[in-house]
Amino acid sequence: MKKFDKERVLLAVAGPVIALAVAFVLSAIVLIASGKNPVEPFALMFEQAGFSDIQVLIVNQASMYYIAALAVAIGFRMNLFNIGVDGQYQLAAMMAAIVGAHANLPAALQIPLLLLTAALTGAFWSGIAGVLKITRGVSEVVATIMLNSIATAVIGYLWLPDVFGVKIGNNNTTGEMHESGWVPGIDMGAAGEIYGLVILAVVLGIGYWLVLNRTRFGFDLRASGASESAAAASGVSPKRMVLTAMLLSGGLAGLAGLPILLGDTHTYSLNFPTGIGFLGIGIALLGRNSPVGIAFAALLWAWLDKASPELDFHGYDKEIAVIMQGLIVLAVVVSYEAVREWGLRRQQRRVGAELAAGHVLGATDNTEKEVAGR
Repeated sequence: MKKFDKERVLLAVAGPVIALAVAFVLSAIVLIASGKNPVEPFALMFEQAGFSDIQVLIVNQASMYYIAALAVAIGFRMNLFNIGVDGQYQLAAMMAAIVGAHANLPAALQIPLLLLTAALTGAFWSGIAGVLKITRGVSEVVATIMLNSIATAVIGYLWLPDVFGVKIGNNNTTGEMHESGWVPGIDMGAAGEIYGLVILAVVLGIGYWLVLNRTRFGFDLRASGASESAAAASGVSPKRMVLTAMLLSGGLAGLAGLPILLGDTHTYSLNFPTGIGFLGIGIALLGRNSPVGIAFAALLWAWLDKASPELDFHGYDKEIAVIMQGLIVLAVVVSYEAVREWGLRRQQRRVGAELAAGHVLGATDNTEKEVAGR
């Protein structure tokens, strides 16, 4: 491997490693300040990761985190901050649940219909922010935050018994979906089942990498994110790329809730997971928008979620995991900036050394010519 390639790999790895190390140290300081053992909570959580049932829970949770983080990452590649992934995924999951409860097609048609419903709903909801940005100049951050609130109101309306709601006790639901829309899981014996749509997360990750790195569209997307003016000069429409990126981001966000919807709950209710879209932001940051990096970050986040309940049985607050997640996000921002500055300084020194070497070589050649001329 060339020296330059090694430096690129080092820079790519340094940020996440520094962020995790800082987060662990700061979490330990918080524990010490509260009079608790700074090591035992982490040891307990690492121990939980060795149990097969916890591993299944981690993989299942990570599949949803991964898809949500990919949705965020597409926006990041275009310098867009799609903070509305949470609203897009929840509304999409509800619409898929409603369709699944009222349509009863063969599984070969029902499952694709539900996937398409979720993707189109998410794309439509994010597309509103995209249209506002390219036509009226409205920040996608403001628009998607407002759309999150509107999505919550729309969900509340759809839950009304006179609309699509089915009341079960004190729980609002959309009714149970027809079995033709259920996706069978991977049986792990006593450990439980891995969601069948974990495979969807893998496929989306591969597709994300191929599209961004092996297609003209992916190049245009990355070029537009790096410099809209340069992309426009090469014939790429920045407005079209902004809208396309928002639609793709929302489409992926719409799929984030389907692993648990089609693999476990089979209905959208008050118990459906929330906040996944916001967690996807931190996971995308930690994974540096790379499909492999995001996969490791999603597994880390899921591990913190699923291993932390054990802390309650040993006198520790499980919220230490939430604190650690927040510290990771803060550390990621700081460490990436520090690594970026370090990389720039190394590049400047290398360029300076090469220019100096070229100047010396040029002076030597001139001297040799003068001697030869004499």
